[in-house]
Amino acid sequence: MDWQLLLVGILFVVVYGVIISEKIHRTIISLFGAVLLLVFGVLVQNEAISYIDFNTIGLLTGMMIIVGITRKSGIFEYMAIKAAHHSGGEPVKILIALSIVTAVASAFLDNVTTVLLIVPVTISICKVLEINPVPIFISEIMASNIGGTATLIGDPPNIMIGSAAHYGFMDFVYNLSPIIIVIFIITVLILKLIYKDQLQASEENKAKIRAMNPADAIKDTIILKKSVIVIAMVIIGFVLHQTLGLESATIALAGAALLLLVNREDPEEILQTVEWSTLFFFIGLFILVGGLEKVGIIESMAREAVALTNGNLTATTILVLWFSAIASAFIDNIPFVATFIPLIKEIGAITNMSIAPLWWALSLGACLGGNGTIIGASANVIVSGMSERQGHPISFWSYMKVAFPLMLLSIAISTIYLLVFYL
Repeated sequence: MDWQLLLVGILFVVVYGVIISEKIHRTIISLFGAVLLLVFGVLVQNEAISYIDFNTIGLLTGMMIIVGITRKSGIFEYMAIKAAHHSGGEPVKILIALSIVTAVASAFLDNVTTVLLIVPVTISICKVLEINPVPIFISEIMASNIGGTATLIGDPPNIMIGSAAHYGFMDFVYNLSPIIIVIFIITVLILKLIYKDQLQASEENKAKIRAMNPADAIKDTIILKKSVIVIAMVIIGFVLHQTLGLESATIALAGAALLLLVNREDPEEILQTVEWSTLFFFIGLFILVGGLEKVGIIESMAREAVALTNGNLTATTILVLWFSAIASAFIDNIPFVATFIPLIKEIGAITNMSIAPLWWALSLGACLGGNGTIIGASANVIVSGMSERQGHPISFWSYMKVAFPLMLLSIAISTIYLLVFYL
């Protein structure tokens, strides 16, 4: 077992390092690492499969299919143009309006999908206004990560935490939405103050925005009606899934199957919209973390964490919150959370204390921490790339000097929230 422990430890560090460096696609390296565990006999195939959280995989797959069909209707573009239209063409109000749309959409879609839908519309609006889109892009990045924290399905770390802790949709809404709303409002107001002088447009260009017709964005009203009905049913299903005795993945996949059926969609076309690389990245990651668990590294880490905080719940919760926030600002929060989930379970087993605050601390830290740098979350990287292609590069430091202090402020607010209501 000693050589296995050493092998798993080194392999995990190497895989993590390659993920951070982005020299090799994260899906390729996570699957390669997982396969090596099988080849060297650390895990047998059935063991490896048992470590895969199929509830997380199923939930992500179902929601990706639903979004893939719904986006064909043009509803997301409609929402963005409608928000800009209602702002009267005022750039500062557009920043606020698009941030609200992004945050709300991110609570129900994954962040990457949200920004892929919102950013092209933002570019069009900024071209009409003849303003620099970067302030609005930064606001949308932060809004997507904040909004995604509010619900079970908003951000992959929450899906993983919910599955591991057996928390339902309403558990996340009840425990995280109140503080997320506060953090969102404070963040957007500060961004408004920072960028108000840069967001100035002529009256002529504002009038062009007011003349835009949001209804022109709707491409297919039949798909729109069917999608809205199915999405409403899925959300109701999420709210009631614990009462119904159904897993969240079952609800999402049922909604996806129903939407495929009622739209008579070509399954091959829709399945091409599913982010298979993301799903297989998760599969490889679950197996790698399973290897850490099998050889006892997770248990050792848990014992060190308990020793550091003397088993004190308050100290452990604050440690998890701040450590996960700082770490998630610089590394992908998905592998980080995948490693921390069994760690928190082990802490609970060792100390016999209630670990509910630790789950909420991990969610807040990992999701909000992604706002800290331009590489902190997948949505950040995608928006940065799209902005650069438009001739408006967002440098690491220009983003960080605005976003990192705001991220720290959001974690400070979260600390107070956890201390007052859970500790």
